[in-house]
Amino acid sequence: MPIFYPFYAPYTIVVLPAIILALYAQFKVQATFQQYLRVRAQNGMTGADVARMLLRSQGLEGVRVEPIPGRLTDHYDPRDRTIRLSQQVFHGNSLAAIGVAAHETGHALQHATDYVPLSVRSSLVPVANIGSQLGLPMALLGYIFQSGFMLQLGIMLFSLAVLFQLVTLPVEFNASSRALGLLEGQGVLARDEINGAKAVLSAAALTYVAATLSAILQLLRLLLMAGLGRRRN
Repeated sequence: MPIFYPFYAPYTIVVLPAIILALYAQFKVQATFQQYLRVRAQNGMTGADVARMLLRSQGLEGVRVEPIPGRLTDHYDPRDRTIRLSQQVFHGNSLAAIGVAAHETGHALQHATDYVPLSVRSSLVPVANIGSQLGLPMALLGYIFQSGFMLQLGIMLFSLAVLFQLVTLPVEFNASSRALGLLEGQGVLARDEINGAKAVLSAAALTYVAATLSAILQLLRLLLMAGLGRRRN
């Protein structure tokens, strides 16, 4: 009990705000997506139609648009220059579908214009995956078995995952900003419909804020554990 009590008592509470925000963010994005999934766009275009039209308007005919299984699995893959849209977005003609499709088009435009934060995030993917998978378990094992080296190594690895989350924020916010600009500039949505697309993208952005806050507070918890470990030694 003396070994585990400091972990469960003072340190777990550090990440509670992030857990609460993450739960709220998930609820918010699901509720907002469902709300605007029922609102059909006046133009009758599907998410795939909009993505392709916006790509053509920016001279990006080489970017493919493909359907992908799952729900809210939409993403842009810079490796093969492909926008992959979930079935509800690819085939749907709702404000939610069009907003998400335009957001992924924003990522394709970032890639085409060499948007620096996107390049940095892409370069961090391999080390961030290692950090997110191994960093936290290694740090916790280092704390439990009083191994300073393992604890410090775990913190270093997890820091890479935190850095990835921090870089992700401007990438996602910028993609949404580009999306709304394209939708309005190309006349895809009427002025009163833009607010619906904006609500969907704002709710989605909150999930990235929650993930970043969670990673930062988790790192803070590990640093507190490392400090206590040094005092115990």
